[in-house]
Parts: sequence; structure tokens; C-alpha cells
Amino acid sequence: ISLTVNYLPSKFSSGLLSPGARRRKPKVDLSLPKQGGGREAFKSNEPRMAGEGDEDYDGVTGDWFGGKEGGRTRPRMRWNKFKWTLFVANVCLSIYALTGLISCLLTWFDVFEHADIVRVGNRTELVLSTVAAAAATITSVFGWAGILLNNRSFLAYYTFFLWICFGLLVSPGYLTYKQRTFNLEGKINAQWSRNLGAAGRLRIQNRLHCCGYYSPFVEATVSQTCYARSVLPGCKAAYLQFERRVLEIWYTIVFSLVPLQIFIMLAGLLCSNHVTYRFGKGMMPKAYRLSLNSMAVIMDNYASQLAEQYGSEVASDILARSRSNLGVESLPYSPQT
Repeated sequence: ISLTVNYLPSKFSSGLLSPGARRRKPKVDLSLPKQGGGREAFKSNEPRMAGEGDEDYDGVTGDWFGGKEGGRTRPRMRWNKFKWTLFVANVCLSIYALTGLISCLLTWFDVFEHADIVRVGNRTELVLSTVAAAAATITSVFGWAGILLNNRSFLAYYTFFLWICFGLLVSPGYLTYKQRTFNLEGKINAQWSRNLGAAGRLRIQNRLHCCGYYSPFVEATVSQTCYARSVLPGCKAAYLQFERRVLEIWYTIVFSLVPLQIFIMLAGLLCSNHVTYRFGKGMMPKAYRLSLNSMAVIMDNYASQLAEQYGSEVASDILARSRSNLGVESLPYSPQT
């Protein structure tokens, strides 16, 4: 049974709805209180349930282009501070996500001078960085959809995906920091001997203009510029210096984005549910929605009051007309006398 059956209008009506003896002939017409919603919703003594004409009307019954039904356009809206915070946070997310994604794609397409060395020697870190940038870009699209459409469902997914983006963001930073800090030279030695293979060593030799690891006689891949009597130096010093510089830049950029990502996550957590001043979805709570059983209880109480004041015959006649007007002729009637 709906909780609406416990509603007593006399408890909630103000003096505007029930004027006293001194206010029976007011000088000005009495205006009813506004229904609620809008930017004024959180003021004191303001209703919380939004009406259709409120200026934060978020298209519950709108058309494709945001206007209301009947061809009317919605009134001019204002962004609250929570929405502005989400907007700034998502702009930052979009900028660094697109920048990172473009940089990773340019590296994959071998646009930079030494991009091929990164593709060979730091493939795992490059894959993780690309996935993190792509995930952040997709997450920012969810953010824009939620912010511009005032859609809390999109913003809920947006807030959840931000945590996944945070994990993907710090992963390449952790790997690059660990690789550079702890015995980088030993890792480079093992990589050159076991992991790169002939094709990988050849690509590094061509980019760094070197031959072999220590010299052309040690683990070298023969090419037009690298052979036994080549005057090119070994690749260890140049490759080790390149890795130190690239790995340091890599984890510095990643860890510098961590505070920004935390700010974006906090903004999503704290502001996503307040993108407008509407409380919830502007719908009647399920516990207060009317049903046939609730209407039966209300009509029964109404019949009892009428029977006490006017008698059973008058109450039966009034209720019969009320049931026919409401289309609930099947409801039982048992006035208490």
C-alpha cells in the first residue's frame, strides 16, 4: 500500500492555501507556492520536487533537440558549481588523454627519430601507455555525454571508469621507474642477449648507428653498415644512455599526471550526482506511488468521513460518482458507520 494514504493535507497546507478570517478579502491575489526544482531548490522552505517548467528541466519528456514536447524550447539554463567543476576536470582529462594517445600512435607509426628503438626495447610499456590513453579518451567521452546531457547514469559510468584509468596510468610509470632504478645495465645486457633477437638488434643498430653490443665481434647483426671490419662503435653505451633518458622522461610524465587524475576522480565522485539541482530523477518515490489497493484505502477513509457527516446514503451517492469519474468502479465500498 502506498504511503500516500497517510498524507493529511491539513498538516502541510500553509496560510496561503487556508486563509484565516482576517485574510478573506486580500488586497492582492494570493499566489500558490512554486512546485520546486530549479536553482532555488536548495533554499530554505523550498520544495524539492521539480516541475516541468523549472529552468533545470533535464528533458524527461523532451524531443531530439532538447526542447519540450509541443515545440516549445526549454528556458535558458545556468550551470551550477558542481557542473563547472566536472567540466574543468573533464577538459583536463580530455587534453592529457588525447595528447598521450597521439604521442603513442606517432611512436607506433615510427614518426619520431628514435621511435623504433622504443617499439623494440620498451614494447610492454608502450602497449600499456597506449591502452591507458585510449581508455582515458573513451572515459572522457562518457564524461562529456553526462555533463552536456545532465545524465547521471553516464556520469556514474564515468566515475567508475576513472578508477580503471588510474590503474592503467600508473602501470607504465611503475614499470619504467623500476626498470631504470634497479640494475638497468644488467637488464639491458639480458635483453640484448636473450630477448631482442637478430631483427631487434638490427633495428637498434640502424637507429643508433652502431655495430654489435661491445664491438662488431660481440652479438652483432650483419648489415650493410655493420660487419667485422666496421668502424662503428658498440651499441651498449648509446643504448644504455638512450634508455636512461627515455625511461626517466616516461615515468616523470606519468607520475606528474597522478595528482591531476586524483583531482578528476574526486570531482567525479563528489559532483556527478549534483550536475543539476534536481533531487534524484524528479520522480515520485516508489513507496508513495498510488495503486488500486491504495486508492481503495483512501476511498474507504473518505467514505467513512462522509458517512459521519452526511449519512450513508449521501456518502454512497458521492462515492459512486467519484468512482465513475476516476474509472475505479471495481473498488470496494464499505463505509464505517
